[in-house]
Amino acid sequence: MRFLSFVVLALAAARIAEAAPAQSASHRFEGNDLFALQRVTDPQIRPDGGAVAYVRESFDIMIDRSRHAIWLVDTHTAAQEPLDTGPLSASSPRWSPDGRRLAYVVSEDGRSSLVVRWMTNGQSARIADVSRGPEDLRWSPDGRSIAFIMKTAEEKSALGSAPRKPVGAQWAEPLTLITDVTYRKDAEGYLTPGFSHVFVVSAQGGAARQLTFGAFDEHGPIAWTPDGRSILLSGNRAEGWQRDAGAAQIYQVRVSDAKLTQLTHRAGPATTPRISPDGKKIAYLGFEDRLLGYQGNHVYVMDPDGGNDHSITEALDRSVSDLQWDSASHSLFVEYTDAAITKVARLKLDGSLTHEVSGLSGSQLDRPYTLGGAFTVASNSVLAFAGASNDAPADLSIVRAAKVTRLTRLNDNLLAGKRLAETKHLTVRSSVDPKSIDAWLVTPPDFDAAKKYPLILEIHGGPYGSYGSMFATDFQLYAAAGYLVLYANPRGSSSYGDEFANSIQRNFPGPDYDDLMSAVDAAIATGSVDPDQLFVTGGSAGGLLTAWIVGKTHRFRAAATQKPVINYASYVLTTDEATTVPMHWFGKMPWEDPQTYWQHSPLSLVGNVTTPTLVVVGSIDYRTPVSEAQQFYQALQLRGVPTALVEVPGAGHLDLTARPSQSAAKVSAILAWFDRYRLAP
Repeated sequence: MRFLSFVVLALAAARIAEAAPAQSASHRFEGNDLFALQRVTDPQIRPDGGAVAYVRESFDIMIDRSRHAIWLVDTHTAAQEPLDTGPLSASSPRWSPDGRRLAYVVSEDGRSSLVVRWMTNGQSARIADVSRGPEDLRWSPDGRSIAFIMKTAEEKSALGSAPRKPVGAQWAEPLTLITDVTYRKDAEGYLTPGFSHVFVVSAQGGAARQLTFGAFDEHGPIAWTPDGRSILLSGNRAEGWQRDAGAAQIYQVRVSDAKLTQLTHRAGPATTPRISPDGKKIAYLGFEDRLLGYQGNHVYVMDPDGGNDHSITEALDRSVSDLQWDSASHSLFVEYTDAAITKVARLKLDGSLTHEVSGLSGSQLDRPYTLGGAFTVASNSVLAFAGASNDAPADLSIVRAAKVTRLTRLNDNLLAGKRLAETKHLTVRSSVDPKSIDAWLVTPPDFDAAKKYPLILEIHGGPYGSYGSMFATDFQLYAAAGYLVLYANPRGSSSYGDEFANSIQRNFPGPDYDDLMSAVDAAIATGSVDPDQLFVTGGSAGGLLTAWIVGKTHRFRAAATQKPVINYASYVLTTDEATTVPMHWFGKMPWEDPQTYWQHSPLSLVGNVTTPTLVVVGSIDYRTPVSEAQQFYQALQLRGVPTALVEVPGAGHLDLTARPSQSAAKVSAILAWFDRYRLAP
């Protein structure tokens, strides 16, 4: 069987759609609807709590890409207005300390500029051209300067030289020399020479001044000290840092003379430094590195010189993803995900927690990942966040005096005429032990509990991630095609504590497979699932589990493994995570323990596979490289198992569905594959 393109599979799905009643199709969520969706990202509340600037993400059907614009919302009236940046894409809005100016980044044709707008008169000025893209803008406390992270340009190294080229000759491209441990990254491709460093520029404009130097990378978030004399940052400057890039420490750089001082000396990462408004304490995120696959972040607090360093979240068995001091320096607002619900709580320095709000949205549209929620807090403790729901992508909400108010409804008009799928929680008891496994069942529009439906089991990636109950375009499209969709958080999933996540340590796939089969059994027990029409798909670690499942059981009629890991030995030597996966997941390199690597590789079970299996991958995936998908496809072909390989042109791992046409076509391809093996009603 030859490679099947998206066109062939999409046409197959279109033919099936044409057979459905016209009225049903017109009121159901469709692939074209992806272009009309909008969502709230990066909300930033004004210091006085009276307004929020946020980035509105929309999609342009003519260029098949997302667009980003900054909008302003009054927190009292919910009145909205766009920030006029013309045709330029705008992002990263950040308020000055007095709330009278807004800094942001505009981009055009691959170039970026840092802009400041005076909100009283609407005038704006480009204060710096930063073609390599600034990240993590931070105003100084006096509002006179802005600090940011930016990658520096370095000369490409060479080894030897080519002969001298005659004038006008057309020669081949010169050789590329690679000497770095990590030389390519997903969503970035092959890395250009250079390192990420801290810069500072006057808020009135002028040349940006570099503050940190050397063959090291610095990372945000960064933070100014209250006196404006220094900036806190994280980075790894240890010898051989490239082989352990995640072991960052907290540093302080003095603005006047760029003097750098290391504040933490941990056996594990220290990131996200936040200094209290009174300057007396620094809080940050980190953990003691025990070389485990999953290690959740704790909140640590130390004195400004790095002394008295200690954790204040030992009693919280959840990973903290963000933190911000309150204006009185008495407590912190912290974000974490608990049992698939992302929350913000107030954390006192004695470790006690007070709940503030639940239901922050994830960072993806296609699947309901819980990671990536965003919040900010004003000086009067009014909190703004991007909120999740089952019936729409993220909208903007605030919490004022313990009351939650939703300020935007970006998709109400689009979705008002749609009959959407509904999501219901399903409690599952694992066959391994009495553990309760969270699962959800997505039912098609016009669901009839008296009927039986085909079921798609959809598996999340990570494996240390989690799904929650929120809007997901993939699931809406599957359900609109008449399928029930089952998804679950088997052991190994995050947000249920360290023990639950690490129960698959050096045993993945393992008992998570049994949890997923228990979820399928629980779905069948509802009486709405046709047990003879089961299908399975998933991406990344979910793609690995999909390939594992078809090697362990024949109960599924068809499968679609997306961006999978197939052969652990080849994976860890080609992924952009090669510096962390081998020792944290296996404890040894593949040449030191080839048997363990092999016994957890889906390729070891390929001789058992009879299930027709589609293989899907982005053409420039550097996280689970294309070669992994190709191995499985080729092995299935050699065995004569029905298969096809779909490559998404120009897509990586994290951005496999970034372009709406490809996101819709990917789902259409999977549905067309499943429909081939779906029993006639």
